Parts: sequence; C-alpha cells; structure tokens
Amino acid sequence: MKSHFSLLLALALSAPAIRAVGDPGTCLVWARSDTVHVLRDEPAGTVRSVALAAARREWESFQILVRSDSPVKGVNIDPGELAGPDGAVIRAADAVLYRQHQHELTRPTYRNTDFKPGWYPDALIPFCHPLTRRLLGDALIKAVPFDLSANETHGFWVDLLVPADAKPGKYHGTYRVIHEGHAVAAIAVALTVWDFELPRVSTLQTAFDSPAARLRGYHAQRAKAGKEPAPQDWTAVDAQAADEVGRHRINATPPAGVLKPQQGSDGTYRFTTQQVDALRTFVDTRHVNALQTPHPSTAVKDPTAEREKLHAWLRSFDRLVAELKRPEVTFFTYLKDEPNTEEDYRYVQRWGRAVREAKSVVKVMVVEQPWTEPGKRGSDRVWGDLFGAVDIWCPLFSLHRQEEAAKRLALGETIWAYTALCQGPPTPWWHIDYPLLNYRVPAWMAWRDQMKGLLYWGGMAHWAKVEDPWQQAPYFAGKGVFQQGQQGLVFHGEGSLVYPARAVGYDGIAPSVRLKALRDGIEDYEYLAILERAGLRVEAERIVRPLTESFFKWEKDAAAYADARAKLAAMIVEAKLHPLTK
Repeated sequence: MKSHFSLLLALALSAPAIRAVGDPGTCLVWARSDTVHVLRDEPAGTVRSVALAAARREWESFQILVRSDSPVKGVNIDPGELAGPDGAVIRAADAVLYRQHQHELTRPTYRNTDFKPGWYPDALIPFCHPLTRRLLGDALIKAVPFDLSANETHGFWVDLLVPADAKPGKYHGTYRVIHEGHAVAAIAVALTVWDFELPRVSTLQTAFDSPAARLRGYHAQRAKAGKEPAPQDWTAVDAQAADEVGRHRINATPPAGVLKPQQGSDGTYRFTTQQVDALRTFVDTRHVNALQTPHPSTAVKDPTAEREKLHAWLRSFDRLVAELKRPEVTFFTYLKDEPNTEEDYRYVQRWGRAVREAKSVVKVMVVEQPWTEPGKRGSDRVWGDLFGAVDIWCPLFSLHRQEEAAKRLALGETIWAYTALCQGPPTPWWHIDYPLLNYRVPAWMAWRDQMKGLLYWGGMAHWAKVEDPWQQAPYFAGKGVFQQGQQGLVFHGEGSLVYPARAVGYDGIAPSVRLKALRDGIEDYEYLAILERAGLRVEAERIVRPLTESFFKWEKDAAAYADARAKLAAMIVEAKLHPLTK
C-alpha cells in the first residue's frame, strides 16, 4: 500500500495543467526550493514537489512557478496544512505567501561579466497584511488573483515558520494552484522538522540602519511633489517596519529618543524608567542583539577637553545595560564612516581612544580593516594605525585579511564585515542581477573567520534614484549620475532590500527575495554557532571550509549549502544540543 506522502506525490505529479481561457494551451506548474532567481524567460520545469527541512523556530521557503503558452486569468495559490507525527499539524494559516514582482534589467551592474538581460524577480507582494494577516484589498499592485501573460514565467514565494513547539518528524501536505477558483495543479510539500530549535535571539549581529527613517524621506518627497499624501500614523509604520526586519533576524532600530540619555542638573546623565522599559520591550519583541548608540559628539564637542563629561555620558549606558538585563545585546557607536584620509584617521584616533578609555559597555565600531593599506596610505604609514581606538573592526568583504584579523581577535577585539558597491576583487556582491546565493553565503564566510556581525552601508531602503521602485529597479549610481541608456556605473538594488508598501496595499515596507536569502544565511550561521558553543567547531569547519575558502572563492552551487546544512543539523541532533531559548 502506498504511504500517505506517496499518494500526495502521485496526485501532484498527475494533476492536470491549467487550461488557458479561450485557448487550447496549458499552464505548466513546478516548484523549487534552492536559493536561486527564476527569470521571466526561464522555461518550465517538471518537478511538482519540494522536500524541506528545518529546525524549530526556523523559516523555510520554496517557490511555486507558472508559465503558459497563452494567457491565463485569475491564478492563485491555496496553501494546505502539513500533517505530522501523532496528529501534529503545521497550519496553512501560518504560511506567508507572496507573488514575486519582476524588474527588467537591460544593462549589468558594474563588473557583472555574467549578466543576462531580462526580468528579475525581487520585490515580494504579500497576499495578506504582514501584521493583521488580513487579505489585502484593492491596491495598485495586487498579489492575487494574478493574470498570467503568455510565454512568461512568474513565481510565488512561500514562507513557512516551524513553530517552537512543533513535534520533530516528517510532515506532508499539498499546495494547490488555482485558476478562477478551481484547483487544477498541486505541489506536494514534505517538511522534516529536526529535533532542535533556533534561539529567539540570533547569534550573528547585524547593523542595516532603519528602513522606516528612509521611508519618511521617500514619502515626504512624494507628498511635496503632489503625488500622494504621507502616512498619517507613523507609529504604526515604524512598528510594521521593525516587525518586518525583526522577522528576518535583522536588528530593528528603536524609536527616536529611546537611546538618548537625559542630563540632570548635577551634570550626570541617566535614562528614565520609561526609556528603560520601552527599550526592554523593543529588544524582547524584535529579538535585537545589537544597538547603535548616538554618536558621542551629541554630548561633547571635544573628547579631550570634555573628558569627564564624555565619561559621564558613557556611564549612563553602563547603568542602562545593568537595568536592561539583556547581556546578549551589544551597544556600539558608529564612529566614522570609511576613514579614507589622514584627517579621518586623526579623528578616529582621538575619539576612539577617548571612548575606550572610559571602559564603557559602548563599543567603538569603525568600518575599516585592521591593517594599513600601503598603496593607499604610503609604505611609511605616516597616518599611523587605529590600534587602541577600535573595538569592532568592520572591513569590506574585499579588504578582509584573516591573518591580520586574527591578531585583533587574540586581543579581545571583534571583527564584522560589510559590502558596498563592487570594490576590489570579486566577492559575494549584493545586487539584483548577481546570484541570489550571494546574500546567503557571507554568513558562512563570517562564521569561518570568527566574525560576529554583518553591516550594510546603505541601509535597506535606498530608493532615491528612482521615482517609483516598483516601476524601475532601485539602484545606486557611481562616478556620475546614471541615466538609462547613457554611460556610467550602475549598481542594481544597492542599498535596497525592501520596498515601500503603499503600492501593494499598506503603509510600511515589503520584503525582497534577497532579504529572504539573507535571512536564510543568518539562520545557517546559527547552526554553526550551536555547534561551536558545544565545542564542535573543528567538526563544523570540516563541512564549511570546502564551501567557502575565502571571501574571494566560494562554492557557487546553491544545493551544496543545503547538503552542508543537513550535515550540520545531523551533528546537532546526534549530539542532542538544545540551545537555551533567548
């Protein structure tokens, strides 16, 4: 007798294709679960099943793709429950569904020698409001029902969150593709829930700026131009944006004023009880593990002449941390953006050493590599170095040298990394027209080299170069203003991982497929962190190092990372590692 899943799979494989309206053509349906873009001109696949695996409290995703040789109206997705062991169920209502929005790219991002012109999926149009979970009504751009044009491939994205209390074992279900209300094709979904869970608070730290702050500027410009009014309830917008990035395991930015200490008449600085309570609630609900403090220059103008005042200001953060009682949260000040002149170096040396002298919980971050670049600063190193002025070094992917970083690690300092534009030798650059895997693999590289965090220079919502990022892919222009059809450097999607959501039916932000891949990498890092905490780093390295030799050389096959992740999970399960819930 066939098993329950075998019957589902047989149903999926034998289900009829969608019959196009008024035409004998058919719509082909298939699925993928690997970390890849599927472009509009890609031919139809044949696989109508996906095999997923995840820990508890982890997201897993797959794509449902459709293509037809004639127009098809009213395409929709009907999610099914996943039935598991002993009557356990992962509810269909808990799945988060999107339609993939495509952008046409006719020229490559700078230095993309493998560029293929075409329509790239990036923005994700949610079926439901991300907070209320109500179906979105009329909007300029709707997820469903979707009218499929002839000879075009379009995709739907399915996010599944494994509940924290899910029973380990095998789960099976069916997702149906619907045409004008009739279920006519099916995708068989198999999900293995591994017997361990990811912590609520991620180990890998992130600093990606505030998309809500960018959203304010975007709407202000549109309101000034008379295109549309700005949102009325910014508190709700801020909450939605914080929730969205938090669900992708990226640190959200707390509301303005929460991290600003109050100066008393006696010259001391303190956070009010209301500020402490608000920050604790924010940290707990958004699962934050790193917070950027205001720059110390907001308190003093001269760190040497006003040494005592600076120390008093920093001590307020020490008291805040003691009251907050969240030891997993790192507080840091972003001291200087890319110090590239002698004046910049002198600034970092002066301010960084003054802050570190206070021995405060506030760490000094500088986006710079922990070595002097001879060709840039002279072989005699006349600028000196930044040693003693930096707690957290954050080099570009392309300027990371592990042998130099190891020296700082040995002294108790921390290494992060960041990406910006396409500088130096090829690294996993973050642009729409580069492989989607580029967003997932840096977390593996970071763990390999004992890095604790990732930073993104442009934040997540850099839309300034386009009037409407839903109509034209957001980009950053280098060395002169880029205009379509003219010469210049263009970086598709640089500084943009989310989209303004009003066009899809609500005020706030909508995610991208690139953000999903980045989230997957942060979750992959968690597997490695679990093993490292258990004293199994050497064993985990044997799996990681064949995939990521350096930031310049890595395995390009997305399936290889899925295989490696399964091996890591098997090690965790075998060792019976159940991390403390944070």
